[in-house]
Amino acid sequence: MCGIAGCFGRKDEPTVKRMLDTLGHRGPNDRGMHAGASFVVGHTRLSIVDVATGRQPILTGDGTKGIVANGEIYNFRKLRMGIADKYQFRTRSDTEVVLHLYEEKGPACVKDLDGMFAFALFDGDAFMLARDPVGIKPLYYGFKQDALYFSSELGAMSFAGLDEVHEFPAGHYYTPKEGFVQYYKVPPIEDDQLTDIEETCEIIRETFIHAVKKRLLADPEVPVGSFCSGGLDSSLVAAIAADEIPRLHTFVVGMKDAFGDVSDDVKAARIAAAHIGSTHHELIFTEDEYYEALPTVINKLESYDPSLVRCAVPCYFTCKMAAEYVTVVLTGEGADELFTGYHYMKHFPEDKLNLEARRCIGNLHNINLQRADRMGMLFSLELRVPFLDEAMVDLSMKIPHELKIREHNGAKIEKWILRKAFENTHYLPDDILWRYKVQYTQGAGCEDLGERLANRMGDDEYEKIKAENPDAVINSKEAAYYFKIFREYHPQDSILGSIGIWTGFDFAEEREKVKGTVDGDLKHEHEEETDDTSQVA
Repeated sequence: MCGIAGCFGRKDEPTVKRMLDTLGHRGPNDRGMHAGASFVVGHTRLSIVDVATGRQPILTGDGTKGIVANGEIYNFRKLRMGIADKYQFRTRSDTEVVLHLYEEKGPACVKDLDGMFAFALFDGDAFMLARDPVGIKPLYYGFKQDALYFSSELGAMSFAGLDEVHEFPAGHYYTPKEGFVQYYKVPPIEDDQLTDIEETCEIIRETFIHAVKKRLLADPEVPVGSFCSGGLDSSLVAAIAADEIPRLHTFVVGMKDAFGDVSDDVKAARIAAAHIGSTHHELIFTEDEYYEALPTVINKLESYDPSLVRCAVPCYFTCKMAAEYVTVVLTGEGADELFTGYHYMKHFPEDKLNLEARRCIGNLHNINLQRADRMGMLFSLELRVPFLDEAMVDLSMKIPHELKIREHNGAKIEKWILRKAFENTHYLPDDILWRYKVQYTQGAGCEDLGERLANRMGDDEYEKIKAENPDAVINSKEAAYYFKIFREYHPQDSILGSIGIWTGFDFAEEREKVKGTVDGDLKHEHEEETDDTSQVA
């Protein structure tokens, strides 16, 4: 995991140096820069694979081609074996494999990569930018006259003096010759493919276990851990990882209530950690600590969206604690999108469930995935998301909707088939495996703190903030409160268009589409669970 920055079309070393200065938290172990006649590429490194020799930028032997990259390529050893006899490798890193694979196949090489990544590659006067299929790793770009600038974070782009900054689209690569090329789309819905429950459960188990195990990739001296909130998703990830890593480090955070009792996630995580035999860590934060962290969270999150901010605060505390023990941590992000795990989906028209799941997967790149990336990298911690393995995403579109939300003990439960797949295995006890979903902030005990902040703002101030910032999406007092903080760190109007915003679900429109099949009470319920949604403007 790293930070990348640079420009093509201009040898602007001073600007790129300033951009790299803002990305030190993404790569505290090393820093490198390479300049050509009309380009500069730079890199800050968090050393995980090939710690000893994998510093970047990595260049070919003749120096005509080179690369800076952020992320991990899980199949790099297999890819390397296929081209090892044609190219002279100078490192053991996954990034060098991408460089030589480009020499072999050109920009189409990106289709062979299994992992999470954003990279910039130069080839003489030509160049290429690319981002992983669902946008796990961030990338931004903007043009200034004849030059293209890029970076891992919006904050770094502010030094380039650009009129506009854009998020690089997930699943795309860019070359000056071809422009933007989409090499990946969320697979089409083919949910008549898997109808046998036992067979489906077996495929889910095998695919997901493989997805988790491949994400344990790291040099021996680099410790790997897992979030474990006590919910199904992170607990299942931790349980599989614990099979491979003895005394796996696991992490949970929460608050205490007025009676001194810890929040639900902390209680459930204790059960899960005891079952899998992990070395478990807890952090109990206070309301004062929540408010104290909020400005830092909004600054580094690079968003003012209430749903994102609320979830980012407990994530901030979890990453802060985890970084004391590990360099890599696995998370349960993506399970709700793949297996229709959000509460509102239990009331959704059943024949539209997989369509909604597909839409949510495509919208993760600058909502939940941005939160995970920014909060992890703030503490130089690499977060990996096994549920968003390409094979898992593909599989999810083949599973019938009636196997995702199904009755259990007299009530509908989300992610039914995922739970069923790991039933009667050693991974988790039933009280964790079949635990009903709670919002992240609810489980951590901080779900109402945002509302308390909103109550501090008067109507006049709220309307003034909205009127003075027409390019910003401010649809609540809470959003306005966060926007004030956001503006202190990010005053540039140009970045507003790159920020993912929860806009709510248009139930009136959907109700018309499905001829009134959506329950009229659904709108209120859904609005109350924006903590676990992934929609964008």
